[in-house]
Amino acid sequence: ARYPLVLIANRDEFHARPAAAAEFDPAAPGIYGGRDLVEGGGWLQVSTRRRLAAVTNVRTGPKPAKKPRSRGWLVRDFVRGDGGALEYAAATENAAGEHGNFNLLLWDGAALVFASNYPRPNHRSISPGPHAMSNGAFDAPWPKSGHATRALESWLASAPGNAHRMDRDALTPLFDALADTTVAPDALLPDTGVSVELERALSPPFVAGDTYGTRCSSVVLVGADHCVFAERRFGPNAAPAGDSFVTFPWEAAAARPC
Repeated sequence: ARYPLVLIANRDEFHARPAAAAEFDPAAPGIYGGRDLVEGGGWLQVSTRRRLAAVTNVRTGPKPAKKPRSRGWLVRDFVRGDGGALEYAAATENAAGEHGNFNLLLWDGAALVFASNYPRPNHRSISPGPHAMSNGAFDAPWPKSGHATRALESWLASAPGNAHRMDRDALTPLFDALADTTVAPDALLPDTGVSVELERALSPPFVAGDTYGTRCSSVVLVGADHCVFAERRFGPNAAPAGDSFVTFPWEAAAARPC
């Protein structure tokens, strides 16, 4: 009841791909989050107007086909827009083939919606409760997803009662869970069309690699009147590369004509 929405996430990417740390976008001051400096989109962004979007790819083999539009623009466009989450999710189906395979999470201040273009364009509202979005089907029972979900449920059961006193230290259990590098047993590995060796390497919540791995861990707490956004960043082989912690208020809702 303290948080209408809580999100914890790891972003895995090639370490050589340029990206901006979580910050308010210089070109759109009401938008907070990391930015992809190659294509211009983002993977997790929040608007002070009570909007949030996050995207992952869907892994279907070792060499995905190149598409004309970046998945990150689905995030960028939604948090800068005004339409509802369901409306936006439905609209993604019209251009689903222009993006690589994606899973998309959208929150418009009221509704939380999932959209994907794999195996076919689809979208739906997300019911209250814990959910996991990784690189396969929504709520697929992947080891890393189950680990993160259990950690989040445990934290919510014991989190500080006063949301306004949330600080970095209070989030440590969540970041610890996201930092887990335990490789899943072979019997629990998903089959996403890549080699067993690669499935093993990608199975931990945190992927510590030389050229590819977890670039940042994020915790977002959506309160009734404010948002907490914390990020820890990493270089190759899990080397710490900085962190940030901000709390910002939601903008007052715009008046609607009678």
